[in-house]
This record gives sequence, structure tokens and C-alpha cells, in this order.
Amino acid sequence: MNRLLGMGMMALVGMTFACGGGEKTAETTAEATPAAPAKEMTLEEKYQDDPIYIKGIEKIKASDCLSCHMVERKIVGPSYAEVAAKYESTEENVNMLAQKVINGGVGVWGEIPMPPHLSLSEEDAKDMIRYVLLLKK
Repeated sequence: MNRLLGMGMMALVGMTFACGGGEKTAETTAEATPAAPAKEMTLEEKYQDDPIYIKGIEKIKASDCLSCHMVERKIVGPSYAEVAAKYESTEENVNMLAQKVINGGVGVWGEIPMPPHLSLSEEDAKDMIRYVLLLKK
């Protein structure tokens, strides 16, 4: 009889464990696994549907700008994000910066000169500058 009772208790313990006795293990595992951090959106992703972005990036890709500038990292010249941080997007700044792109310049961002882009139309230069000034972090 004791043996039968002992087997019944073992069966009851086994059923209890199988039917929910392991819940704490599942909860502990879920708590121990941190959620993956959300991927930070790049400036390109942030503005990709903006008409100013679309028009400006098209003209920049057709030029030699990307030889010296990147969106978020300085190479030869400042990054576009650095330029956007320095200048407000006003029509006065768009005009002034477009003229710098067309005529070239040196001194604002260091001693490496930006060559002139005399074949670039004023309207194309302004579209490019509007795109650059859009890229604020």
C-alpha cells in the first residue's frame, strides 16, 4: 500500500511539473533576455520621402560632391550634417552657400579649398544646398 501511495505521489508531482511547474523557468528566461535595441534611423532614412531630399540628392549624385563630402562623416570637406548644424535653412543662407559652391572657397572649414563648380547652375546649387540644410540631426 505504501508503495502504491508513493507511486501515486510521484505521478502527482510529475503531472504538476509538466502542467505548469516549469512556468518560473520560462519567466526567468524571458526576463533574462533583453530586448534588441531599436536601430537608430539614418538621416537618409529619415528624409528619403521629402521632395527637397529627392531633388537635392539626385543633383548631388550627378556631381562630384560625394568625392569630398558624406552625409554624416567628414572626409575631405565637412559632412552635410555638420553644414546643416552650422547654418539655418533660410533663403539668405541658401543663396550664400550656393554661391560658395559655384565659386569655391577656403577657410570656413579649414585650409583645404573647395574648388569652384562654375558649370553648375545657380538653381541646381540651391537645390543641393536645400538638401544639405535639411539634414539636421
